[in-house]
Amino acid sequence: MIRTVRSREVYRNPWMTVREDDIRRPDGSPGQYGVVDKPDYALVIPRDDDGRLHLVEQYRYPVRGRYWEFPQGSWPAGHEGEAPLDLARAELREETGLRAARMTYLGRLHVAYGYASQGCHVYLAEELTEGEPEREAGEADMRQRWADPNEWRALVGAGRVTDAATLAAYTLLDLHRGESA
Repeated sequence: MIRTVRSREVYRNPWMTVREDDIRRPDGSPGQYGVVDKPDYALVIPRDDDGRLHLVEQYRYPVRGRYWEFPQGSWPAGHEGEAPLDLARAELREETGLRAARMTYLGRLHVAYGYASQGCHVYLAEELTEGEPEREAGEADMRQRWADPNEWRALVGAGRVTDAATLAAYTLLDLHRGESA
């Protein structure tokens, strides 16, 4: 097992902390890890009765582009530790205006466990009713659409869906469909 010898915070802002850990490997050799600590978030796969999936598109500053993804987000500071299901419902409502009568937990993903502690709770939202989105200021340019299975595959194939959590969540959905078939 790897043992932490020393840990020090090297950066902090309201959304994340970066730390540097000096470690000792099982063979006794030293090493170092840079770790990004961020709170877990929720991702929601809205699916209608026809099997269409609801996607959102927004500009993602770090990669300088607009991409389609499933609605997702984390609590603002001060809400950490609240139920992931409540967060999933809030993100669905805020980003799409949709409300779900049925939410099914599909699983938890590690987002980038080679350097980050953050995880993602994935939910399937069904029995949907429409409403007005309640977007935050940073989501003002967000677009949304329904995609049938062929449109989904075309978006993925064209590189318009590249979010790792969205793609992994779709795998969880596929496994769920196999279990419920």
